[in-house]
Amino acid sequence: MNLVLPRLLQLASPALPVGAYSYSQGLEWAVESGLVRDQGSAQEWIAGLLEEGLGRFEAPLLASLQRAWAAFAHREVERLNADFLASRESSELRAETVQMGYSLRRLWHELADFPVPPEFDALPEVSFPAGWALAAAVWEIPVRDSLTAYLWSWCENQVMAALKAVPLGQAAGQRMLLALGSRVPTVVEQALDLPEERWSNFCPGLALACSRHETQYSRLFRS
Repeated sequence: MNLVLPRLLQLASPALPVGAYSYSQGLEWAVESGLVRDQGSAQEWIAGLLEEGLGRFEAPLLASLQRAWAAFAHREVERLNADFLASRESSELRAETVQMGYSLRRLWHELADFPVPPEFDALPEVSFPAGWALAAAVWEIPVRDSLTAYLWSWCENQVMAALKAVPLGQAAGQRMLLALGSRVPTVVEQALDLPEERWSNFCPGLALACSRHETQYSRLFRS
């Protein structure tokens, strides 16, 4: 029985109990400031982060994490996990990935047939990509498919945040997902080909938005 697709859908599902819905990653402040005000500007904001942020750092790092788990290269996992935690520019961004990673670690222990390696538990703090990559490796999901689902899940969460914060209608959300989804395969291929010396999370707009969100007066989201 081929369970790769069902496992991948489970991993990318909004029902995964990690609390992703409670974060906007600076989008809420972008709405507050007027940078994001309608479907077009919301789509532009999300697409920019997808291509210039996740695509150039988080996605290639995730691919490397999955390969490291699959090869039992635990020191490499530890290094990449630490690199990702260090890359979070604001306290909210760092708290987000640590909370989601913690939730994944707890979840994997609650699944009876999920083999949690002791090296995973030995990590003082688990980033969300490290927990996701472990599951993808355990379930033998191809790296390309894992990246595609990860980026799609992120886009879906960002669109849902935009629907609430702008606000926008459901049809606008589906139009945005169609447009963003068409960009994902290219981002995945570029991430798979990007050598580590060219990884970059240089997104000053995101860093400023997340920092300013920390003191935003009225908020729906935690980041």
